[in-house]
Amino acid sequence: MEHEHDHGHGGAREDIIKIVVAAVLLGVAILIEKTTHLQTWQYLLIYLVPYLIVGWETLCEGAEKLLEGDALDEDFLMGVATIGALAIGFLPGGQSQFPEAVFVMLFFQLGELFEGIAEDRSRRSITALMEINPDSANLESGDGIVSVHPGEVKPGDTIVVRPSERVPLDGIVIEGRSTLDTKALTGESLPKSVSEGENVASGCINLSGVLRVRVSKSYGESTASRVLELVENAAESKSHSESFITRFAKVYTPVVVGLAVLLAVVPPLAGAGPFVTWLYRALTFLIVSCPCALVISVPLSFFGGIGAASRRGILVKGGNYLEALSRVDTIVFDKTGTLTEGVFEVSAVHPELIGEKELLHLAAHVERYSSHPIAEALRTAYGNESDDCEVSDVSESAGRGVKAIVNGRTVCAGNVKMMEEAGCEVNDCPKCNHAGTVVHVAIDGVYAGHIVISDRIRPESAEAVKAVKAEGVGKTFMLTGDSAKVAAEVADTLGLEGYCAELLPEGKLNALEKLMKDTDGNLAFVGDGLNDAPALARADVGIAMGGLGSDAAIEAADVVLMDDNPSKIAVAIRTARKTIGIARQNIVFAIVVKIAVLLLAAFGLAPMWLAVFADVGVTVLAVLNAMRLLVF
Repeated sequence: MEHEHDHGHGGAREDIIKIVVAAVLLGVAILIEKTTHLQTWQYLLIYLVPYLIVGWETLCEGAEKLLEGDALDEDFLMGVATIGALAIGFLPGGQSQFPEAVFVMLFFQLGELFEGIAEDRSRRSITALMEINPDSANLESGDGIVSVHPGEVKPGDTIVVRPSERVPLDGIVIEGRSTLDTKALTGESLPKSVSEGENVASGCINLSGVLRVRVSKSYGESTASRVLELVENAAESKSHSESFITRFAKVYTPVVVGLAVLLAVVPPLAGAGPFVTWLYRALTFLIVSCPCALVISVPLSFFGGIGAASRRGILVKGGNYLEALSRVDTIVFDKTGTLTEGVFEVSAVHPELIGEKELLHLAAHVERYSSHPIAEALRTAYGNESDDCEVSDVSESAGRGVKAIVNGRTVCAGNVKMMEEAGCEVNDCPKCNHAGTVVHVAIDGVYAGHIVISDRIRPESAEAVKAVKAEGVGKTFMLTGDSAKVAAEVADTLGLEGYCAELLPEGKLNALEKLMKDTDGNLAFVGDGLNDAPALARADVGIAMGGLGSDAAIEAADVVLMDDNPSKIAVAIRTARKTIGIARQNIVFAIVVKIAVLLLAAFGLAPMWLAVFADVGVTVLAVLNAMRLLVF
């Protein structure tokens, strides 16, 4: 039933009034028929009043579809069946079926109304997100503070966000302290505190203090706009089940209509009874043939599933990814920023050639222009970047480290592979018991020592791994560019089945390919960084951590967790499995009831009201079943 009715409050109210008026007039018509003795055509005129009140729109849409060449639309089929029922009483030996014809159209409209309300509620559960995009921003200008559309604000401009206002654009707080309600984005109810120097995302509500924010992204690139784009596109990506139903309906409907025509013509020609009897059976058969329950309830199930996930801060980019997520039996995690906090700090400095301070000083300068979290940790530990040192010829080697000329000396900072390229041997420090990322430093090809940088495991990571295993995920692995020592410690702490360490970005992809070959079901990869984008795109299901993480990761992923909580992965899998379960229940229920009533109708054992139940009643029950996802 793909009507383009307005099922908002106004549209639904009008439909209810039409149905109630038509039902009352149907009762009056039946009373007149029982208490008077008029001619058949006079009764037809009386019954046409409620019939046209409730069915005019359906008849118009059916005629429109016929002109467009889509004659097997349910509106057209319902129109043919009810007009046939109105006309059958004028045939020789035929009994008038006026009440049945009006009742069929009435019940059909009731089903339409019910389905429209359900779809509207489903849509609202998703489009509640649409409110996260504010209509205005308070821009600081030479004339003071001016209210403008967020699209007019450019990166680098300063905006003011007052208490109870939504943050219109992503940016950095340059003045003020406050708490933000991030529920619309992340699904989390606890407010988040922000102060000077911290990032704020568009779509959050400012709860307390006034904030001055320097805008970092344009309106179209801001978090709220990206979220809306993901949600709007989600409905377009159909699942295999939805595609199957569309293909099934295209074959099923013409076959059943052909059978209805044969049912009306062949038995009377074979002398199996009068034409009128078989025509009535064929009309009943035609009503049952509408595949409404399948065509509506299955997409509605997926729509509800995507809505249920979005309310928890989980954005699924389409029904096909929801279906893929339901079959996940292996999860592969990136380590840094996914299982760990990605907040690095220097935990040990072991110099060999020079002093501790000098070693830190050189490493910090070499990493001066890198955006990697480890580089930030080194710069923070040294804390005096603005000295008079000259840094030139900086070159970064992905997965290895950085090389630069500092005050005329060639300094390399990176892993063992970087040291090999620099032509020097790494000296293992027997006293170094610190688990962490080791940054080795070489000066002019001579080994100068190493710095250990540690990352903290997220408090919720262990719970997340336990939760996905409780959902039936058999295998959990970790891929990291970090050392085997660090990887082993993290994997052991979290109870992972295995890990691959010291991987370059392309190595992650190769390791993922091997794991995918050993997996019976689907493999999900969970990551958050720029270097995770290829793996996120390659996995059966790519899950990006943190809606405020890397744009490339979010673009490549199929599922986006709008906060940094890995325990949401289990919630996403549970929602996906519930959705698929409900969609399958609807498919089996609808097909079984349809076939049963089609057989009864063919043998004349199904009156027209039972045919209506098989069409509209099954649709209503299937829609009700799909709506369970809204409260899941």
